[in-house]
Amino acid sequence: MNKTIRHAAVFCLLMVLALLVRVTWVQAYQGRALADDKHNRRNVIAQYAQPLGNIIVAGSPVTGSKKTEGSDLEYKRTYTDGELYSAVTGYSSQAYGATQLEGIYSGVLDGTDSRLKNPADIVMGKQSAPGDVVTTIDPAVQKAAYEALGDKKGAAVAIDPKSGQILGLVSTPSYDPSKISGTTDGDAWQALTGDKDKPMVNRALRQPLPPGSTFKLVVAAAALEDGRYGSVDERTDSPNPYTLPGTRTVLRNENASAPCEDATLRTALKYSCNNVFGRLAVDLGQDKVKAMAEKFGFNTEKLDVPVRASQSVYPSGMDKAQTALTGIGQFDVTATPLQMAMVSAALANGGELASPHMVSKVTDAGGDTLEDLADRGDAGGERVVSSSTAEQLRSAMVTVVEEGTGTNARIGGVEVGGKTGTAQHGVANSKTPFAWFTSYAKDKSTGKEVAVAVVVEDSGAARSEVSGNGLAAPIAEKTMRAALGR
Repeated sequence: MNKTIRHAAVFCLLMVLALLVRVTWVQAYQGRALADDKHNRRNVIAQYAQPLGNIIVAGSPVTGSKKTEGSDLEYKRTYTDGELYSAVTGYSSQAYGATQLEGIYSGVLDGTDSRLKNPADIVMGKQSAPGDVVTTIDPAVQKAAYEALGDKKGAAVAIDPKSGQILGLVSTPSYDPSKISGTTDGDAWQALTGDKDKPMVNRALRQPLPPGSTFKLVVAAAALEDGRYGSVDERTDSPNPYTLPGTRTVLRNENASAPCEDATLRTALKYSCNNVFGRLAVDLGQDKVKAMAEKFGFNTEKLDVPVRASQSVYPSGMDKAQTALTGIGQFDVTATPLQMAMVSAALANGGELASPHMVSKVTDAGGDTLEDLADRGDAGGERVVSSSTAEQLRSAMVTVVEEGTGTNARIGGVEVGGKTGTAQHGVANSKTPFAWFTSYAKDKSTGKEVAVAVVVEDSGAARSEVSGNGLAAPIAEKTMRAALGR
């Protein structure tokens, strides 16, 4: 063999070896990255190649799948009562991705989750049958809250205090996820994303707002736990009116004739006395109020139910005047309806906060459990306050409903406790205030109980008609009634 032929042969051999190395590199090392690349259309085709698994409420699916026409994506998502359950399900769109439970459990719902695969599927490269996501939502509670909110802009959350199961999760205005589930829904998408009322924002979980006077429960808990007062019926040292420290600004009460001077905690909650809780926050100091708020769940960065809730905030680095304002749920204090439901739930549960969650289990196509979340509350919750403090605050909350600012939440024959709130909105309170109500109900005849928080951002009512009792408490009452089966 002459030199030229030998060199050519060696060169060809090196080229073949280089090609083999490259193919091996792509197949073995880069293959998974290429397969998982978001621009790989095969992934989307595989995702919608079969009917999706379902999100289940009380044994029945609230989702479905529909055969498409003229598309390489064979099936698309459908929703039963989409507007009613959108705050729970989120959406699954062929064009815009997936959110909330649809997004978190997309692998289970489209059959790509590794837990769904059996050995035969792996060997044959076959796509597994999709699984289902079973929620804790009670359809009666969900419907009651949704209908009670009506055309108001707001949200409601209902929790079982003992288990932490979320029984209802509603955000209004809502939207129908079916209208954006395909590939040709651009007009509907633009209409939703451009709507000034932001119907796609989950207000129950992801829109923290000033909680107003509902936060006074946290301040009262801090005072009792600190030993500053032995009971809710001990008189406080609370001048009325109260001048914010270092300023000439007077913190006045909504009801000028209310007996708020040196009022007991029970009376101060009953009449929602700003002077009492503003002074109390200053006397306790921001660190103690913050510590108590954090026990209830404020400042938690990752609160997953399993949808991640936005952080509710109690601020730091304030002067005394600002600390006083936090005592009435203003300044930079913010909370989601979920957070304020957690406050009432902990007090209803003897001072222990069960982990809130809205998924009980995840199953495969045959109904076998892949992930069991139903027992999250069985192990006992985190101790927030003593059972004595919880009992005293429940007693005061009952007084609020029976005799004070929360009378619209009464349910005959049932122990109902609550706290109203009207939070300032806009510079110098120039916009319509937010109406809040957080509460619990216990039916001793059945053993059923529930904690509920409601916020109404905008009802269309005149500013003078906005109050926690007038707008939010009736919604909470209907929600609690449904949870108790009344």
